Amino acid sequence: MTDLGLLATFLEIYRGGSITAAASRRGLTQPAVSGQLAKLEKELGEPLFIRGGRGVTPTPRADELARRVGPPVDQLRSAFDPVAAVEGTVRIGGAAEFMTARGLPALAPLTQRGLRFEVTLGLANDLLNALKTAQLDVVLSSVRPGAGLTATPLTDEEFLLVGPPLLARTVDQELLGEDPARALEHLPLVAYSDELPIIRRYWRSEFGTRPKNATAVVVPDLRAVLAAVIAGAGVSALPRYLVEPALVAGSVELLHQAEIPPLNTLYVVTRGVTTPATGTVSST
Repeated sequence: MTDLGLLATFLEIYRGGSITAAASRRGLTQPAVSGQLAKLEKELGEPLFIRGGRGVTPTPRADELARRVGPPVDQLRSAFDPVAAVEGTVRIGGAAEFMTARGLPALAPLTQRGLRFEVTLGLANDLLNALKTAQLDVVLSSVRPGAGLTATPLTDEEFLLVGPPLLARTVDQELLGEDPARALEHLPLVAYSDELPIIRRYWRSEFGTRPKNATAVVVPDLRAVLAAVIAGAGVSALPRYLVEPALVAGSVELLHQAEIPPLNTLYVVTRGVTTPATGTVSST
């Protein structure tokens, strides 16, 4: 998955038409911005800008990329604007998978301003309870909180049903089109918990029923779920941001093409205007 910082730098270059201007807006040196752009272009396998004497001109690929990533990157960065105003230490909580893949890369630039983070990883309800009791200042939550907390929508997780290639080949494609739940029910599941929260939601949303599949592995970390799926233990429903590199590499395959993939909104949650022990967080 492309790092959020690379995409933020790309957008600054794209919108300003200049590497120099982007460096100033990002608080980086010009060589650092050029290096980030080179890394992104290498990842994509094609140039994004044509260099000229007066700046850079975007390629059609850059236009397409800016249209696709601009809104979510802007939303992710703006959601942390209240945190950017803090001095001292911010105690922030979130799911281990999202914090690793998206949250910490988004927060890292703020450390250059002298901000310090104490990160707690855990389940949404536990973290929200810690926020209510002032043990945390900010929570990135997959659960919309109740009264007394302020929630700002951050991004939507899109869930995909994936499995290893060998298991994918056992699915009757004709039956999949007629009765997908029955076509998939012979496949073992790899789940986040015994309650099958993500998988059950996918089945209910797409197939209108609960999964009848046997569960092969239960492990409370979506990264471990993905690892077990890649290893051939079973199939699972996982966030696109987590599984996309494995899809590109061919380690897993889509088992079902949802017309509108199930979504789950993530929120930045605060207690409103608060004064933590070592900093100040103001809600939007």
